[in-house]
Amino acid sequence: TVQEEFEPCNEVLLRGRVSSAGVEKELPSGDKVVEFRLVVERKLARSKKREVDSLDIAAWSSATRRSALTLKVDQWIEVNGAVRRRFWQAPSGLASRWQVEAHQISRI
Repeated sequence: TVQEEFEPCNEVLLRGRVSSAGVEKELPSGDKVVEFRLVVERKLARSKKREVDSLDIAAWSSATRRSALTLKVDQWIEVNGAVRRRFWQAPSGLASRWQVEAHQISRI
């Protein structure tokens, strides 16, 4: 079967420009995360005008949190990670959003 031939894969490689400085948050669980935003230009735009994607990045490990906190706006970086969907309880009920969980952050 196809499932036996292929292993699931959730790997992301992004190269782009930091558009917001990292902000460290402590969650009710006591876990810490640093979140920032990355702008990635679309190589194959649908129109003649410049198109970009603005992506939420989350750094969970102590090494990636430290790295994320040193990033400057407009700095070019590379992020290796995985796509994750985060859920939390908001005042209006269950909420969620997609973000990239950074496993490694490199300046380029």
